[in-house]
Amino acid sequence: PSGPPKPFPVAAVDDILKDVLGSYLREQPYEPARCRDMAKDMAEVIKARVKDLMIPRYKIVVVTHIGQLNEQSMQIGSRCLWDPANDTFSSYVFKNTSLFALANVYAVYFE
Repeated sequence: PSGPPKPFPVAAVDDILKDVLGSYLREQPYEPARCRDMAKDMAEVIKARVKDLMIPRYKIVVVTHIGQLNEQSMQIGSRCLWDPANDTFSSYVFKNTSLFALANVYAVYFE
């Protein structure tokens, strides 16, 4: 099977994640209800902006987390069954004085 005509643009997606998380959350205090809505909104915006890159034959999964920064620790793991030659991901962590946010974009090539 042949791979994608061009590789998935991880650097461009990294820039989208930095831009979206920064613009939504820079001044945002941690408020559970508001942050729940913002996590959904950010995932939608990220998905739309990645789709706008017009990358053919990739399925895109966007997962966002927002949590309170409060001297606690949190581990987030994920595992995927995929083709390391063609499938990839982009990830970005944002923090301000009140909260942290993580956004992951998984790009799975579809033959």
